[in-house]
Order: sequence, then structure tokens, then C-alpha cells
Amino acid sequence: MRLFLPALFLLFTVSLAAQDLYDLSAVQDVYLYFEQDDWEHTLDSFKRHTDKERLLAKLVIRGKTYDSVGVRYKGNSSFFSTSKSEEQKLPFNIKIDHIKKKQATPEGYETLKLSNVFRDPSFVREALSYEIAREYMAAPRCNFVRLYINDEYWGLYNNSQSIDSKFLAANFGKSKGAFFKCDPPDWDKTKSGNCPKGDKSSLEYLGENINCYRQFYELKSDTVIAWKALIELTQAIAQHDQSLYQLLNVDETLWMLAFNNVLVNLDSYTGRLCHNYYLYEDSSGQFHPIIWDLNMSFGGFRYLDSRGSLENEELQELSPLAHYTNAKSQRPLIRHLLRDELNRKIYLAHVRTIVEEQFSNHKYQKRAEALQQQLDELVKSDQHKLYSYEDFQRNMDSTVFIGKYPIIGITELMEARVAYLKKHPLLSKAAPTISEANAEIKDEQIHFSCTSDGTKVWLFYRSATNGAFQRVAMEKQEDNWQTTVPEQGTLQYYFVAENEKAAQLLPRRAAHEFLVVGEGSKEDLRTGE
Repeated sequence: MRLFLPALFLLFTVSLAAQDLYDLSAVQDVYLYFEQDDWEHTLDSFKRHTDKERLLAKLVIRGKTYDSVGVRYKGNSSFFSTSKSEEQKLPFNIKIDHIKKKQATPEGYETLKLSNVFRDPSFVREALSYEIAREYMAAPRCNFVRLYINDEYWGLYNNSQSIDSKFLAANFGKSKGAFFKCDPPDWDKTKSGNCPKGDKSSLEYLGENINCYRQFYELKSDTVIAWKALIELTQAIAQHDQSLYQLLNVDETLWMLAFNNVLVNLDSYTGRLCHNYYLYEDSSGQFHPIIWDLNMSFGGFRYLDSRGSLENEELQELSPLAHYTNAKSQRPLIRHLLRDELNRKIYLAHVRTIVEEQFSNHKYQKRAEALQQQLDELVKSDQHKLYSYEDFQRNMDSTVFIGKYPIIGITELMEARVAYLKKHPLLSKAAPTISEANAEIKDEQIHFSCTSDGTKVWLFYRSATNGAFQRVAMEKQEDNWQTTVPEQGTLQYYFVAENEKAAQLLPRRAAHEFLVVGEGSKEDLRTGE
């Protein structure tokens, strides 16, 4: 489909400037120096008792020294399973501003999160998955580092950008709103005896008692009001009234759910543990889900629900409506959002877009192979790696076993999965076409138009950088669909066309990308960060 855009605008994409610390084409050297000889024992003790205390160290990266950084082990399975097997290669969280509050890298990063590539013999699942995710939603940047501890080479680590105040400000304008890590905090056992059972960080409504939520969500901001905002959100999800669209960025949520499904990322909201995402409330009062921890994407985690692990074929043929069609499922984001017919069509359109842009054309495979080639000698020389070099070579295309646990090959999963999804009855229906988008300001009105063979066409627009898009039904006039809204400064907008079975968006990556019209506007396509 060719996209026709107003001639008075210039094509422009807004994105974060490349930062050397997370440049995926480069592998950084990171040096940690502990004064204590028993630093491993001390960090292990901290992790098992508080998960908060840190050990002081000196950090050297890119020739710059940072004194008094705070170091702790991080992770759950990646720490406990690895330490249980007496492996040395454990994951680290390094807080650069732990003592010196303004200490940061030249780009302003205050935390390093180094992962040990747990349950990923291919080494590329996390970096590849984040790279794909950033095409459709706000997501961390990610690359690799060589870690040295007291000048001893500790191995090749994954280096993922922290979801912190810098990330929030860059992507949502500010960083002062309610902020939650949606992962049951093992160290906090606060719970009222009158709480409903709940199912981890699923955003189920559990009543008005804040303590019922503390067992499933970790508050990262410093206000009790945040808990009330979270409770209000869960109630709106349960009731699925119009307030939900003001309290939750529904489109970002649909993108996250589509991403998890296509990539069989079950160590997420979608899978049995229902975790590994953040929630941030922007200045408009709208929550944004932010995806996190993708080392077991591409089928590395095999549990969809309380039943047993999925076989390879079940991973390959995971239903695009998993959980939605299960009346007993405790995944309200999926069950309640997809109950709305237009939401369901938009979600399926997102699935098609990800499949077509990343997988049908083998883009993911070429990128994964390039990353593996870049890392080949580094993996071979990593004496602390959790899996063999032979497993690294094989896991791109074949299942390898970690003990008795199988890790499906990336192309082994996705080639069969793409074939399954393209033939699926919900995804093989012809979507409407939509093109010739136009917006013109005239007589204090903005006149929107587009061409589509859909049976309905919707305009989504907003006047603020953040906040909910309003939806307006467009009217068909001959071959065009048209509507007007009052002129109100700069507007961000996109279109959705639907027929009986499917929907199409313009731009296809909306609302991560959107069109712009109004005062001072020189662009007609932007990427929302």
C-alpha cells in the first residue's frame, strides 16, 4: 500500500539520539573493583535477605572512573537458579549515583543492569526482542558488555537500559507520576487476611485495601496516592467503562499484548507468572505499560497458565487469542480489552503488522544471525557462560536442552509460527485498505479525509503530547471518508478503517507513530516516544 501524505509537510521521525552506552554495534568493557575479598558472599547474603542493600565498589567504563557505586545481585530465576547450580556468572544491578547523587554517565544514565543471559543459549533473545519492541512501543535499549571484576574476566553480559526517571522523562515528558514495577516483590510479604486471592500482577481488582496490592506490585515512586491510582485503574479494567480509556493507554497495551503473543514471550503479563512489565502514570493521569525482561522471549519460557509446560508445537501454534477464549483466565487486560470488537480488530491488526514487518520477510533472522556473528568469538572465550559454545551455535535453529529443560530454536519457533498465524482464520481475512490521508485547516476547522474501502473509518486525535486519543466516526462521501474537528493548535492523529472481519491503521504503527497537523507543524509523521 502506498501512503500519500500532504505535500506541505516533510517526513520526520522523532527518536532518542543514539547513546554510546547502549550502542548495539559496540561491546563495552565494564570494570568493577571491590575492596572486600568476600564480596560474592556479601552480595549473596544481601540478595537473599533484603534485595535492597548494596555493596560499595569502584566502576570503570569507557575510561571514566565512578567511585562509591552501589552493587547488588538482581533477578529472580536468573539469580536463584544460577546460584543454586554454583555458577559464578550472576546478574548485577549497579547504581552509579548510590552515594554521589549527581554521579552518572556522560549521557545521564545512573544505573547499569547486567544480565547473565539466563535460559538463552543463543545469547540474542533479549537484544533482538527489545530492538523489535522499540518499533511499536516505548522499550529499553540493549546491548552487550564484557564484565571484569577485580581485573578478572567475568564474562559476556547483556546490558539493558534501566526503566527509571531518565527513561520516563525521555519517553513520556516527565517522571514524577505513579510508577510501579509489576512483579511480585518476594521480599515484601505484606498482606491483609481479607484479600482476594488474585493472580500476581494481572491488574485484577482486589478491593480498596492497599495491602492487597502490595504483594503483587512494587511502588517505585514516593507517593501513597499512587496506590489509589492503581486501584482506580484495576476497577476501570474490571468494569470496562469509558474511564478506562482515560486511565490506560489502551493502544500501547494492545501493542504489548500483540508483541508478547507473536514472539511467544510468556515470561510476561501473558504467561503463567504474569509479570515483567512496569506501569507509569503520565501528567494527564494515563497509565502506560512498559515491557521488561525479554531474555526468555521466543519461547524460552513454556508456561501459559497453571497447566504444564507447552510442547514445541504448542508454542508454534499459540492462539492469537490465548486467554481471551478461556472463561477461567485471570488476565483482565486481555479478556476485557479484547471483548470490545474494535479493540480486538486493532489488536489483530497489530499482530499482522509485527508478523509482516519483522518475520514474513525474515528480517528477524538476518538480524539475529548478524548479532550471533558479532558475538561469536566473545561467547567462545567466555569461560563463565552458562551454556556451551555448541549450544550457542545450535540454538538459533534447533532446540537445545538445559538439563531436562528444552529451549526451542528461534527460527525453529518462528518459521512454523508465522505459517500458522498467516493461515489463522482471524488473521487471514482481508483487511480494508486505507490511503490518501489529508488534513487541512480552513475556517477555524480541521478537515480530515482519507480513502478506504472499509465499512467504518475512525479518526483518533489528541492535542497533547500525552493523554488519551479521542475517537470520532468519519462520514463516507463518495470514495472519501471525512470529518472535522475545531482547530485547537497542533493535533496528533491517525486513522482506523474496519470491515466485518478486520481493521487497518494509518500509520500502521499507530499510535507509536502518528500524523501531525496544526500550528508550527513541519512534519506529518512522527514517532511517539
